[in-house]
Amino acid sequence: MSAIVGIYNFKKEPINNNCSMDLMKSSQCFPADNVHTLQQDNIFLGCHAQWITSESINEKLPYYDYNRQLAITADVILDNRKELFDMLQVNKQDRRSMPDSQLIVLAYQKWGEDVPKYLIGDFAIVIWDEKKEKLFAARDFSGSRTLYFYNDSKRFAFSTTIEPLFTLPYLKKELNEEWMAEFLAIPNIVESVDMVSTPYRSVHQLPPSHSLTVKEGKVTLQRYSKIEVNETLKLSSNEEYEEAFQEVFQRAVSDRLRTFGKVGSHLSGGLDSGSVVSFAAKNLQKENKQLHTYSYIPEGDFVDWTDKYYVPDERPFIKETVKHVGNINDNYLDFAGISPLTEIDNFLDIMEMPFKFFENTFWLKGISERAHKDGIKILLNGARGNHSISWGSLSLTYQYYSHLMKKLNWLRLNQELDAYCRNFRTGKKVMIPFVAKKTFPKIGQLFSKGAQSDYQFPVFINPSLAERTKVFEKLGDYGVNLNGGSSVGNLTDYRKKYYQNLYTWNKSGVANTKLSLRYSLWDRDPTNDLRVIQFCLSLPEEQYVNGGMERSFIRRATKGVLPDTVRLNQSRRGIQGADVIHRMTPKWGDFISQLHEMIKDPQVSYYLDGGILKNALQKLGNTPRPEMVFEDEFKILTRSLIVYRFLKRF
Repeated sequence: MSAIVGIYNFKKEPINNNCSMDLMKSSQCFPADNVHTLQQDNIFLGCHAQWITSESINEKLPYYDYNRQLAITADVILDNRKELFDMLQVNKQDRRSMPDSQLIVLAYQKWGEDVPKYLIGDFAIVIWDEKKEKLFAARDFSGSRTLYFYNDSKRFAFSTTIEPLFTLPYLKKELNEEWMAEFLAIPNIVESVDMVSTPYRSVHQLPPSHSLTVKEGKVTLQRYSKIEVNETLKLSSNEEYEEAFQEVFQRAVSDRLRTFGKVGSHLSGGLDSGSVVSFAAKNLQKENKQLHTYSYIPEGDFVDWTDKYYVPDERPFIKETVKHVGNINDNYLDFAGISPLTEIDNFLDIMEMPFKFFENTFWLKGISERAHKDGIKILLNGARGNHSISWGSLSLTYQYYSHLMKKLNWLRLNQELDAYCRNFRTGKKVMIPFVAKKTFPKIGQLFSKGAQSDYQFPVFINPSLAERTKVFEKLGDYGVNLNGGSSVGNLTDYRKKYYQNLYTWNKSGVANTKLSLRYSLWDRDPTNDLRVIQFCLSLPEEQYVNGGMERSFIRRATKGVLPDTVRLNQSRRGIQGADVIHRMTPKWGDFISQLHEMIKDPQVSYYLDGGILKNALQKLGNTPRPEMVFEDEFKILTRSLIVYRFLKRF
């Protein structure tokens, strides 16, 4: 894992040593195992390396291959080394010690600019092709690692993080109004739909699934990957589908355990992280290693105010998983005295831009900090699982029942409804009319008298900014759901589009890269493995709704792997953020004062609608209520406060 930087001057102009030195100095805030640079006339490459895998120990980056006249600097962990070694016919005696960077050089020599199509893993790579006088860069398909750049008519500069680029004398730190407009106008947690832009006008990013070439002063971006599965997997039984998944998923987990250090994992009481932990712990046992798990829990004096369906403290379910799986050192962290409010500035330092996951910042940072102290080098998670391994919510189940009703497949529908009624303790007298209304909505409307939800997330962007940037027109072109509701139409189509739209991926890559650099560990998600995603997309839809269960496939595929109390639980659901107001209460007066100060600031009113903010603050009131964490007014005001703190940095 590395923080990489570089400069490429066009027209053979030599590199200014002060510029290259300043770029490298900016990464000194991160822990480092090795620091190296490479400079050849008008090209400079640098690497601030953190060793994660055994092959990376003493690896020299940037690396220059004298025979091939190729230089590389890279932030990378590859997961398909075996396949690459075989395709490239690498001698077996060289395979164990060869670092990923040198393997990529061999792959580039064979496939040229098509090389990222053959790489599976997390990566941001930059290659200097001396013979062709060309700079080539690529970022992995989901943007798990970041890469920012600047270019003008004279030069091209890049960096893993943004701040080093501002040490260059020709860069000005100016706000990008178009990016800010998108941040404010998008109601969900997506920051921006334009994957080339950043909050800074002069700084761009290489989008996920893209490569970049710089030749003769021209910068060209190209998308090299688009996840499309056109053929449905056809096996003869449910058991065969489940066995096939276990093989693919085990490989994805195993590949992500490659480290000389300790392995940790996030663990909640649910299916995604539980599946990751279960497969990982058994695999590590073969290496005489123990898996360390980290679970966020509420503070000790928190009083649960939520509906009985929700579980703010998931320890009972987590401990069931730990007991069933074994080989786990479990840690439960309550982060007493810490709240999202106290972490805003710290997280702005980490992210280098505004963010929307206010409620989660303190425990995301806290778990990384604790894992670093424990010597963890790989920190697993199951963040992408909802769209891959555990796809199949109740909404998809109802959609499938409607499909069966439309096709008049009464036998299958009757079987599924029988199973559903047993699982959820209801009856067909309830379910058949319910499914009929969903199947024939126009008929249902005659009886519901227009009860459809007209909910819309409040618009709090300054109307003048929205008009100047034409942001709502742009978001409409990208297909963003502007009302902020949960309706996404056909869920199967939605899922396919989810993997096509790059903006749904970028947030997690930005946060994980920058947290991992600060704490010298690598966040890795097996549920986001390209092979796992392609497998899950190839499954027949009925595999996800089989047997009257939501998330049916993962529940069946983890039989014996997860305890039944977790695997078959459909009556309780973990909930994040329920204790946020409780944590903020001791400084609630300070929070309200900051909001009043923010609303009065003329710089804020240039970007935000002051009237909306005043109304939101009035509705919020001066007395904290635990449920307000899920109210729109709280979301508007906390997002605005984050933007306010960010603007004060200019």
